[in-house]
Amino acid sequence: MIGNFPLNSNEEIIFSLRSLFESYGYSLYKMSKFEEYDLYSKNKEFLISDGVIAFTDTNGKLMALKPDVTLSIVKNTANSKGMIQKLYYNENVYRVSKSSHNFKEIMQVGLECIGKIDSFSVFEVLTLALKSLSLVSQSYILDVSSLDILKGVLDFLNVPNGFRADIIHYIGEKNQHELARLCSELQIPTERYAVLKELVSINGSPESAFDKMNGILKGVVDENTLSEFENIINALDDRKCVNIDFSVVDDINYYNGIVFKGFVEGVPNSVLSGGRYDSLMKKMKRSEKAIGFAVYLDMLEHLNAKREEYDVDTVIVYDGQTDFDFLQKTADGIRKENNSVLLLNDRPEDIRYKRLIKIINGEVTDIETNA
Repeated sequence: MIGNFPLNSNEEIIFSLRSLFESYGYSLYKMSKFEEYDLYSKNKEFLISDGVIAFTDTNGKLMALKPDVTLSIVKNTANSKGMIQKLYYNENVYRVSKSSHNFKEIMQVGLECIGKIDSFSVFEVLTLALKSLSLVSQSYILDVSSLDILKGVLDFLNVPNGFRADIIHYIGEKNQHELARLCSELQIPTERYAVLKELVSINGSPESAFDKMNGILKGVVDENTLSEFENIINALDDRKCVNIDFSVVDDINYYNGIVFKGFVEGVPNSVLSGGRYDSLMKKMKRSEKAIGFAVYLDMLEHLNAKREEYDVDTVIVYDGQTDFDFLQKTADGIRKENNSVLLLNDRPEDIRYKRLIKIINGEVTDIETNA
């Protein structure tokens, strides 16, 4: 609540996230609703949804309603000049919603860390991802993976570049059958394929995952890559809510290093997604490195549907003989208890309420409760 104005669940989350990001020194980044369509047509694989709403501007340029924030930030921010830019945003994006499968205006909140990224930068972003999930729900988990480790295994298997995206895709789908088929077609020796098979089957706590990784990846993946990943995860305070899952992947043409997805109880899909995207920076002719994540507020509709069991706290049903001043004072007294009040001149049929109060001739005659 701000002042005397109640906020809905998503609004409360937005303000909480903004406060969190600002407490870590992130600055609000504002942008236009529109971008040239060409930016998205050249980077379709980076987008969550293929659909882009396009229109022709008055100057003849083909424009698009913004379906993504990261691409706009990378395109429009200046070079960090050897420093780190820490930016956050809450912006409307326009794309096909995972929840409705239709085009929708979606409020998206997230952050981007661009520039001289080091291990601490990655650690801090993961910390903020965990704290962000905790603001959404008390029951949450952050699935974390490393594309650099997966790339090291693919190098060990001598997988040609033209087939790597397919293998990453099958790993993301947890499609062991197609993964085995493709590796067989590529004539990858069985004992080498076993390393990949065991790695992508890892799904558990950091402690158990690192034990397995150390057993199968020694001499396969660069030790510095392994130790950096392990050190970052082990440094997290909220490690009990971290799950190592190598089926968490993203397009290797854009992403590298640590990638992650956040889940909360009651929502079937991820509500948070992020990772390192140095490769995108390079593709867009930027020399810096970058990492970030976004919270998808449209996915929280599932959560809000459970939370919002009632449409209103209290309904007051009044007759035509009751004084306006009495009605107003009665309602205001209830509102001071941080309860919402709906006044109606007849009993509601389709409204869910905790309490119903009847007022006739200036007197309370009946009270019903559903709480």
